[in-house]
Amino acid sequence: MTTSTAKAGPVGGLTPVTTRVMNLAHFLTRNARHFGDRPGLIWGERQWGWRELDAAAHALCAALAARGIGKGDRILVHSKNCDEMFVSMFAAFRLGAVWVPTNFRLMPEEVAYLATSSGAKSFLCHGDFPDHATAVAKESKALAFTWRIGAGSFGETSLTEAIAAHQGQHVPDAVVDRDDPCWFFFTSGTTGRSKAAVLTHGQMGFVITNHLADLVPGSTEQDASLVVAPLSHGAGVHQLVLAARGAPSILLPTERFDIDEAFRLIAKHRVTNIFTVPTILKMLAEHPAVDQHDHSSLRHVIYAGAPMYREDQKTALKKLGKVLVQYFGLGEVTGNITVLPTHLHVEEDGPAARIGSCGVERTGIQVSIQNDAGEELKPFETGEICVIGPAVFAGYYENPEANAKSFRNGWFRTGDLGHMDEEGFTYITGRASDMYISGGSNIYPREIEEKILTHPAIAEAAVLGVPDAVWGEIGVAVCVARSPVDENELASYLAEKIPRYKMPKRFFFFEELPKSGYGKVPKRLVRDELEKRGLLDFVRAPGAQA
Repeated sequence: MTTSTAKAGPVGGLTPVTTRVMNLAHFLTRNARHFGDRPGLIWGERQWGWRELDAAAHALCAALAARGIGKGDRILVHSKNCDEMFVSMFAAFRLGAVWVPTNFRLMPEEVAYLATSSGAKSFLCHGDFPDHATAVAKESKALAFTWRIGAGSFGETSLTEAIAAHQGQHVPDAVVDRDDPCWFFFTSGTTGRSKAAVLTHGQMGFVITNHLADLVPGSTEQDASLVVAPLSHGAGVHQLVLAARGAPSILLPTERFDIDEAFRLIAKHRVTNIFTVPTILKMLAEHPAVDQHDHSSLRHVIYAGAPMYREDQKTALKKLGKVLVQYFGLGEVTGNITVLPTHLHVEEDGPAARIGSCGVERTGIQVSIQNDAGEELKPFETGEICVIGPAVFAGYYENPEANAKSFRNGWFRTGDLGHMDEEGFTYITGRASDMYISGGSNIYPREIEEKILTHPAIAEAAVLGVPDAVWGEIGVAVCVARSPVDENELASYLAEKIPRYKMPKRFFFFEELPKSGYGKVPKRLVRDELEKRGLLDFVRAPGAQA
């Protein structure tokens, strides 16, 4: 694994004595001492205290070590949210091994690819996914064994049995350095195969501290978080933040997102914070349950993964109160690029609203808007958002080509386009891959989507460029309507809000937009659905609707 970042030499003739850092599993040790019987995890009617979770992690460590798993070995985990997935993270950290979680919605062949590309030595697979276990065992040459999470009939043993067999055993935390990997964080693969971003113990120590400072300031063991996303990605990072304060994470009873149940749990456990994505936050704010349950305990509702459309933001503020926190940050920077805190979220439009902004630089992070030559641009000039700081990952695992493209002069290139105003607020225009060129002009879909969503009949919108013989590319808009509206009405409405050259050539209406397992709306999925319905063949024909 290589990156283009350079290591600094000795300063003032002094060579660092050590780069050793705290093993992240020490959070469990500390919580077991200070908050032993306080809940660390709640799932349905079951609660696990911190002492119980620490003991389970020790036992799982002993079991894995007995099968030859040690420092640096990759442990692939494919599971729905549950207690044993939660424990597996800390067990991997304690061993100095690498936790390699996948999104449980992936197909068997996709998980098999991740197993092979990561060189996983062991596979912890939820009992609901026997086909995934079979596919991984067939494709992965490095795999030594598969253990099952929960009920089922495959695998060498189950985690329940492995933990029970080694109950009471103690495994000391592995000695780790700042750059020792602890987590392979798979990118969502919106433009191709997922890549493993290497997260390290030292990097994650900074990330957790930064999240506590910038996202959930003032958190203590009295707080509580509702988990509404897979622990394999951003929600897993967020539960580590809660663990750093000894506060509990609360899992939904099933993988199905039941909004009424979510609000019931918020009221029951006096939940103070939630980490989610804009699409889920929109659903929470628009559901009748928001008016039927007490959610006054909420202080921080954190959304990330994509900017939130202004109309949806205003609805959420009206229904949930001044609790919204937005952050911008890819998996490669573990969420640490910018933050728009609660006090900068305002319901009324105007200068104070910072409409379209994802906030200012996070503590300890520097952001630069750069052109293709790597030169920093002036305020309001659009370029690529680049970042440096301790939260930036170590690089992609065994992918020197991707590393060479992603780093320039020490800056990590996010692939997101945007600009910065004179006060340092960052505005995301969109992904570089989403931009299209029509008649020689750069078109940024995000801007058009924002305007479409101001129409009261439109609930969701996605704009993308498609090939055109005359203009090179033209825009099409795919919308989800909450009330009757037709193509001509929407085009007329939009004509007063954007220049003619930015006007989508066609407007199509779907019952819902295709979403990834992370709740995002990748443009490639929208394009695939248009192709599947045969709509792209008629883009230049008048009057067609889905």
